[in-house]
Amino acid sequence: MMHEPQTLVPATETKMTARDVNVFYGDKQAIKGVSIDVDMDNVTAFIGPSGCGKSTFLRTLNRMNDTVASARVEGTITLDGENIYASSMDVVQLRARVGMVFQKPNPFPKSIYENIAYGPRIHGLASGKADLDIIVEKSLRRAGLWDEVKDRLHDSGTALSGGQQQRLCIGRAIAVEPEVILMDEPCSALDPIATAKIEELIHELRGRYAIVIVTHNMQQAARVSQRTAFFHLGELVEYGVTSDIFTNPRQERTKDYITGRYG
Repeated sequence: MMHEPQTLVPATETKMTARDVNVFYGDKQAIKGVSIDVDMDNVTAFIGPSGCGKSTFLRTLNRMNDTVASARVEGTITLDGENIYASSMDVVQLRARVGMVFQKPNPFPKSIYENIAYGPRIHGLASGKADLDIIVEKSLRRAGLWDEVKDRLHDSGTALSGGQQQRLCIGRAIAVEPEVILMDEPCSALDPIATAKIEELIHELRGRYAIVIVTHNMQQAARVSQRTAFFHLGELVEYGVTSDIFTNPRQERTKDYITGRYG
């Protein structure tokens, strides 16, 4: 008797892969043998207690750890199959393709317009003012900020509220046409209303960019992500479908963290 084949989860487009990644700061090992895939169709959340390595690992995905003299990264990380730690990799170009949004909003001390226009200008994405105007409007619309700032584009970006500044930083990342957006606790400095707007924005950006978010807030991870990776003491303990991680974790350490036994 023939059995019907099991329905498989449709394959998604893998954007970045990490294999056996170790990170050292001097003699101290911060990341131990992490392997993970990041795809285009799902928002991936990294969760875990403070100091577990989730932000350190996030920073390996666009070589932000290069800025730390004592940091050393081992293993392989690829973007579209290309090793991002290869000597031939242009790090400036990599960071345009893999954008980063930090915990504390950090707009440039320039106008709202110039915050967005700066990246496209230095990367040669615009041939003139008319092109830049289009990029600025499109980026601010995608960042959910256009209607709030369109009449004051020449005001300083630092004059915006914290939540608006964070959306400006997301718009700034989007403006250089990235493929991946990394977010390192993007809401931790924001109030609940501003946080809700950023979460809504993440939903809207999903599928257009591969998105990875580090968050301390487990409810946030449950709300915004479809894949969750649980880090503990520098190890990737468990990685899977977000709803499974939160309702039926396979690892005892994950269960302890989710249920609040430690963290």
